[in-house]
Amino acid sequence: MTDRLGFGAASIGNLYREVSDDDARAVLEEAWAGGIRSYDTAPHYGLGLSERRLGAFLAQRPRESFRLSTKVGRLIVPNDGPRRGTDEENGFVVPDDHVRRWDPSLDGIRRSLDASLERLGLDRVDTLFLHDPDVYGLDEGLRQGLPALARLREAGLVDEIGVGVNSVEAAVRAVREGDLDVVMIAGRYTLLEQPAARELLPLCRERGVRVLAVAVFNSGLLASDTPATAHYNYGAVPPELVERTERLREVCARFGVPLPAAAIQYPLRHPAVDQVVVGTARTSSLRANLRHMTTEIPDGLWDALRAERLIP
Repeated sequence: MTDRLGFGAASIGNLYREVSDDDARAVLEEAWAGGIRSYDTAPHYGLGLSERRLGAFLAQRPRESFRLSTKVGRLIVPNDGPRRGTDEENGFVVPDDHVRRWDPSLDGIRRSLDASLERLGLDRVDTLFLHDPDVYGLDEGLRQGLPALARLREAGLVDEIGVGVNSVEAAVRAVREGDLDVVMIAGRYTLLEQPAARELLPLCRERGVRVLAVAVFNSGLLASDTPATAHYNYGAVPPELVERTERLREVCARFGVPLPAAAIQYPLRHPAVDQVVVGTARTSSLRANLRHMTTEIPDGLWDALRAERLIP
């Protein structure tokens, strides 16, 4: 099932903590050895650090042997304003000598792609996502960004175009208003919650749009087989979700299935979902994710979760 598992490269862009070049390369080596051939990155991840590290690794592999996606909408430009020393305000432990500038225009998106290719050291990416248009201005983002992406696809510069968002509503609008190939939805179709199931997933299936489910552990809440300190949407966990997580854990335990295994496999049960994309900078976590993908899960577990009204 490793063909249905993608590697998300935010963590090797120093998400929340500093990661050495050696550790970043080690986790990429582990992913490759485990059969992962699909990789996702973005300029946003460490102000280009993720792209540089991932590109250096993939440049040593035959180009036809992997698929690669990156994102546009945020240009990385020199920081001419005040500095705090690091970009930790945005979640990345890297120098804040550059900043992000939102530009969903055709020129901005083309410049962003060119800059990404330079950082990656590659001549093309397979898939290009408009990144978080709902964060900066959804109307402008979709009105400018979706036609711009389509122009790049028509010119043969990328094979696929899509959006990467956290909002179901934004993803639905993008699918309805654009001619997309793929949607990356973060945290909205997981074992914990499934708001994407109501409209987004049926719409994508109807229109032949691939869905990539990311943040399937809900920012770490479902990542451990034992209760642990975690976050939800990168913030405090609401009490009702703590209780729901424990109920999920208890049902999984009755069937001898680790909670993370159920979490990583659950989205793939929907016919609209093509892949799950999971990121880490730790080789131990990468090995665990590979194990979870191949864990045998009895149908009785899913039946029990439905009976408990924990999944639709």
